[in-house]
Amino acid sequence: MGEWTAIVLAGQRPGETGFAESMGVSSKALIPVGGEPMLARVVRTLLASPSIGRVIVLAQSADRLLSQAPAWLRAEARVSTADAGDGISTSIAAIAGGADAPFPLLVTTADHALLTEDMVETFLGRTVDTDVSFALVERGTVEAAYPETRRTWLKFFDGHYTGANLFGLANPKARSALEFWARAERDRKKALKMLSFFGPTIFLRALTRTISLDAAAAKVGRALELRLKAIRLPFAEAAIDVDKPSDLALAERAVAARRHDAARVVAGAR
Repeated sequence: MGEWTAIVLAGQRPGETGFAESMGVSSKALIPVGGEPMLARVVRTLLASPSIGRVIVLAQSADRLLSQAPAWLRAEARVSTADAGDGISTSIAAIAGGADAPFPLLVTTADHALLTEDMVETFLGRTVDTDVSFALVERGTVEAAYPETRRTWLKFFDGHYTGANLFGLANPKARSALEFWARAERDRKKALKMLSFFGPTIFLRALTRTISLDAAAAKVGRALELRLKAIRLPFAEAAIDVDKPSDLALAERAVAARRHDAARVVAGAR
């Protein structure tokens, strides 16, 4: 088995229940894409990735959620559950480094419906010499493949990026990042105050977009006393999570296109 433990964030915020209910399921993680619940798609991909040894599904009432998943997932020995608390970061911190979730940890989300083994392995292969890492995709990569999608862009002077819902926590030093994340969750309305924690230089340069992505990551890492790395992925689909009906429609089209391409390869090999 691989050395990495994967934590799949499968809980949902109160505002997401309507989306799930409109699709006839109790949780967003159970919304089907390509005929399979998103949670099952993500876990299947992780289990097939050589670097992953085990998977933990983290959610409110995680066992109940898993009881509604496909039979193969419920029976999988490499999958376990943990109940989430009040916040994402504190829920991860509660199990990180324990017997069920030893470091190194890969954190992803159940709505990452287009996740592939290649994305997982490319990301983990670039986490060498880091304590904490996070994946992003450049705007041009996303919009070249999916010009209709709408993402939130992090704007730096060397480009615009969006998150890819992949986070690497390599060792116990990552706890400082989780602690800062917890403060950010508590003080969402004090974003400027949180930015100022990193000092006036990065604060001002972030506001004026005069700092590069790597320079910003390096400065934040020094402030948190850890090796922090932003990892750019070349996969447009890595930036697509399913938060709303338009995302679901896009994911369905992407899955259908993959199946079409796979069928063409098989036909060509005959």
